[in-house]
Amino acid sequence: MDAFYASVEQRDDPGLRGKPVAVGGQPDARGVVAASSYEARAFGVRSAMPMARAVRLCPELIIVRPDFTRYRAASQRILEIFRACTPLVEPLSLDEAYLDVTSNNWGESLATPVAKRLKQTIREQTGLTASAGVAPNKFLAKIASGWRKPDGLTVIAPERVEAFLQQLPVDALWGVGPVTAAKLRKIGIRRLVEVRSADAVMLQRAVGSLADTLRRLASGEDPRPVVPDRPYKSSSSENTYDEDLLEPSAIRAEIERMARQGAAWLARKELLARTVNIKVRYADFTTVTRSHTAAAPTRDADEIAERALTLLDRTEAGRRPIRLLGAGVQGLCGDEAGIGFPGVLRFED
Repeated sequence: MDAFYASVEQRDDPGLRGKPVAVGGQPDARGVVAASSYEARAFGVRSAMPMARAVRLCPELIIVRPDFTRYRAASQRILEIFRACTPLVEPLSLDEAYLDVTSNNWGESLATPVAKRLKQTIREQTGLTASAGVAPNKFLAKIASGWRKPDGLTVIAPERVEAFLQQLPVDALWGVGPVTAAKLRKIGIRRLVEVRSADAVMLQRAVGSLADTLRRLASGEDPRPVVPDRPYKSSSSENTYDEDLLEPSAIRAEIERMARQGAAWLARKELLARTVNIKVRYADFTTVTRSHTAAAPTRDADEIAERALTLLDRTEAGRRPIRLLGAGVQGLCGDEAGIGFPGVLRFED
């Protein structure tokens, strides 16, 4: 979806259309940009940017607090449109999904007409625009989907894969962020296709175990299927505070609340967890994590809370100002150990 949260806001409030909009928190309260409209992006406003910086870049920026109830409703409707076409839909988030349309309910033999029909149906039924990438595999489709945003459609036919790869920078590869890209450039790799001929030892030193994966992707190879259902892996909750937390009692209360929230989620999903983890970010942005794994899985709220608080004692919370706290559970199984359940969930305050 194109600038999803911001687009929903502009759709629902005509007064926001054509104007620079950022969804997120206030600049004077450590707010962060969750999404920005394309009008705001023209000023350099991007997701995950501190809102204070966004306002400096775009003084006319209109800030809207997020309303995830409406975003989830729009996302659900879009997923219904996808599933009317094919059962092979793998959601990645509220605004992104993979579809395998090799065989589809519309009887289309080619993927491009399917993508065009999906885009049109989304626009007609939700008032929103989507960008689509059509390609032989997930890796290529992901890149193609962002090629001509907004409202784009990019098709990479099998015979065009090599020509497409030749024009990509190395940071188009999955797993290559700014830090890894800098390491690759340091050994002379700037273009995606240069990974193929890179010295094996130097590549291994630069990216470690990622080397083999990058070589395959650089050749346009990605055998992973579209998987409509996945097992739950973890659940977590975290919160960034408007003012640093200093009082030990307030910090402990927050960790306990989040841990019990995780236990309540386990109860609703009829799951158990072996591992409890916490996350602490100090005022200087230093971040530490702590975890504890028990032999017996549980969803007992008192036990999970107690373990989270014990982990908190292994940090400097209460001695250093706290900017962010988080707690979660992982190592999940059903009431009978080893039984998994579909879906992946992360919840956040």
